[in-house]
Amino acid sequence: VQLVESGGGLVQPGGSLRLSCAASGFTFSRYAMSWYRQAPGKERELVATITSAGASTNYADSVKGRFTISRDNAKNTVYLQMNSLKPEDTAVYYCKTRTVVGGSALDYWGQGTQATVSS
Repeated sequence: VQLVESGGGLVQPGGSLRLSCAASGFTFSRYAMSWYRQAPGKERELVATITSAGASTNYADSVKGRFTISRDNAKNTVYLQMNSLKPEDTAVYYCKTRTVVGGSALDYWGQGTQATVSS
């Protein structure tokens, strides 16, 4: 299983970024996908989750109305559109999936992509 994030960078407050996570090594369309983030000195927190077919999404209260998670199962890719960015959104963003094989659940993480919101 491999998850590779991209799309991070430096943006001014109020700006936008679109993160991508390319997945391989498992049947992408069968599993929910999530985005997490970790700011310096803080614990990793769940940002958004999308179900396997994309029919349902959930967001942390801190990003509701500003971030949108989506997926393209034909491209094995999940996205996080981040709008109206604030300095407190600065963090390393990770995508994650949990697969279940033979009754055993395994979590897989990407390497992360840095998003910095600063003027």
